[in-house]
Amino acid sequence: MKALVCEQFGSVHDVSVQSIPEPALADPHAVTIAVEYASVSHATGLMIAGQYQRRPPLPFVPGTEAVGRVIACGDAVTRLRPGDRVVAIADWGCFAERVTVPEYTVYRVPDALRSTVALPVPISYGTAYCGLVWRCTLCPADTVLVLGAGAGVGLAAVEIARELGATVIACASTEAKRADALRRGATHAVAPADLASAVKALTGGRGADVVVDPVGGELFQQALRAAAANARILSIGFASGTIPQAPVNLLLVKNLTLHGFFFGRYIGWTPANERAQHAAALQDVMATLFDWAAQGKLAPTVSATYPITGLGDALAALESRQVVGKVAIKIKETET
Repeated sequence: MKALVCEQFGSVHDVSVQSIPEPALADPHAVTIAVEYASVSHATGLMIAGQYQRRPPLPFVPGTEAVGRVIACGDAVTRLRPGDRVVAIADWGCFAERVTVPEYTVYRVPDALRSTVALPVPISYGTAYCGLVWRCTLCPADTVLVLGAGAGVGLAAVEIARELGATVIACASTEAKRADALRRGATHAVAPADLASAVKALTGGRGADVVVDPVGGELFQQALRAAAANARILSIGFASGTIPQAPVNLLLVKNLTLHGFFFGRYIGWTPANERAQHAAALQDVMATLFDWAAQGKLAPTVSATYPITGLGDALAALESRQVVGKVAIKIKETET
């Protein structure tokens, strides 16, 4: 089968299209999927560079999220069957025509959803939902400040917080991204410059009850000052490339709670491999998210697709910060 192969950690430009054997279906709890599209994220580049939390054994096929059809099931699989349209979360391996993954992180796609609409749901929307609901216990009375609200998890957090009844302040770097966040249900949209003053002005001097931060860097420091007393801060990632240092004195005097949130714990991306333990809870979450998407309450977006040879261009588009939603690699020539 055709696949993108990383033979050594380093530049994305060293990843090449190769013909490799199809993945074996040795695990009775695994399924093999014919891949249509696979998503690209900042973590993709970090994994290829050997700088992500996990370092795959070399050589490896990148790609952690794919949409396609089940073509084979292990003997113990009863929830899925060949022919099912699904989205899957994998450790890696999705930039290939076939991928075999444990059934625990494979989710059926409603017939009403196009493949490119379904693709961003598991990781971006799953991260946003579980962070807001499981960690921050979001309630309708909350005002939520979402950093990086133009792409990936940030845009998902805007839509989910709105659907849960919260007031949403979206922070994004460009006017186009801010306009898109407003169309998706944000009550207000602000630029990163002078963030604390802008948020305080919109909340009568009070600040935000919940801060969603997939950006890190200097913006994290500004967001702490934009937070209300007793606020919950959700640290999801560091798209800025800089890991911030938390000023504990500010957490103390404002009674802030800082939640570190790694969605990978629930999908098997830790040494303990807890995906089976959390599978039932995540199936419920994904059922809710796909139902909302099918009803038009969420609008998962792949704004650009690239051929299997275009991974470098896809990552460059992400790094330019001009992308709304997600970008994807097109593996199969026809779309369901």
